[in-house]
Amino acid sequence: MPRLLCLLAALACVAADWPHWRGPTATGFAPDADPPTEWGPDKNLRWKTPLVGRGSATPIVWGDRVFVLAAEKTDRKATPAELPVPDPGFERKTQAPTHFYRFHATCFDRATGRVRWAHVAAEKVPHEGHHVTHSYAAGSPTTDGERLYASFGSAGTFCYDLDGKLLWSRDLGRLNTRFSWGEAVTPVIHGNSLVVNHDQEASGKLYCLDAKTGVTRWAAPREEKTTWSTPLVAELGGRTVVVANGTFRVRAYDLATGAELWSGGEMTTNPIPSPVRVGDAAVAMAGYGKSVILSLPLASRGELGAEPKGNWRRGAGAPYVPSPLLMNGKLYFTQANDALLSVLDATTGKVQLDRERVPGARTFYASPVGAAGRVYLTDRTGTTVVLKEGAAMEVLATNALNDPIDASPAAAGRELFLRGERFLYCVAGRE
Repeated sequence: MPRLLCLLAALACVAADWPHWRGPTATGFAPDADPPTEWGPDKNLRWKTPLVGRGSATPIVWGDRVFVLAAEKTDRKATPAELPVPDPGFERKTQAPTHFYRFHATCFDRATGRVRWAHVAAEKVPHEGHHVTHSYAAGSPTTDGERLYASFGSAGTFCYDLDGKLLWSRDLGRLNTRFSWGEAVTPVIHGNSLVVNHDQEASGKLYCLDAKTGVTRWAAPREEKTTWSTPLVAELGGRTVVVANGTFRVRAYDLATGAELWSGGEMTTNPIPSPVRVGDAAVAMAGYGKSVILSLPLASRGELGAEPKGNWRRGAGAPYVPSPLLMNGKLYFTQANDALLSVLDATTGKVQLDRERVPGARTFYASPVGAAGRVYLTDRTGTTVVLKEGAAMEVLATNALNDPIDASPAAAGRELFLRGERFLYCVAGRE
């Protein structure tokens, strides 16, 4: 009986977690969460705690802990000898900094918001700048319940235990991003494999590291340019497939070997949305310049062509920065970064709501989150519009915080965690 009680407690803990930037299902949907519908500075706000540095990395939640990444500009100016030498041959539209930055990993107490531990993973001078709306901490951490994995891209990949002890770190090399607009590398853990996407303007690679040691298992060359997309890892028919969005193609790899299994579609420059699994298919989207939405069978093989037959495709309404939400058979996503919501049948691609304006919202970088029959859409001003699940635009609440938000929300248990520009918030109703 004691062992059964322990197992039930462990399962309850997992159900109340948000271990990946797109949640426990890697779709933005938290099937066991039930956060509040309404909140504000004086309502349903359990705590807010100030943040050090900047970042748009989504907070992740495990048990009684919340983990956040950030980058802080220091007052320490680099000497000429300490300044990184720019790589030649890349067009740049930003200015590289001249000061050192601290790259922070911080663990907060879930109940109180107090700092449990905080470490400077690295202190370096970045070799390139970033877009004005970007930061040096845009990739989110992830956890398997034993270890915390964090990537600051060119500043390194790090693994801690949940008490903050550094277990290993890796320097996977410098990233040269498109126009030096910055980096966003979110690791994906699957079993004892850690997948890290280092797409860039030249010589990009998809890495698979041993999760316990950080040793490289394989590194697959990527015939792509810069992406800011997190891969999807999915098991199918005894094989584990890694699906990565790309500028030219959506590509799938064998997790065991790194071999490319298939590629298809003609995507767009700046592909950011992460693919989601729908049954035995992967749905990939890209929405910069043009709109591409594809549903491709995970069991595909070989070159599928620029316009693959796949399951279905759509050429309108795709998101630019946000990733789609998959909840109860429906895909929810906003056009480009605009407050125009579409809802599709995820299996057939049939349109159920076509680019309808979300009242009270402006522009989105954060991705939509789903829980308890509700869709949470947080715009860049810090306003979250809560919709009733379904194909109608039914607004349940509009909640404003006086803090800009680019990070996606995290729904865990009866709480919603929002990472603002200045504060980390825990929204929670009465027990």
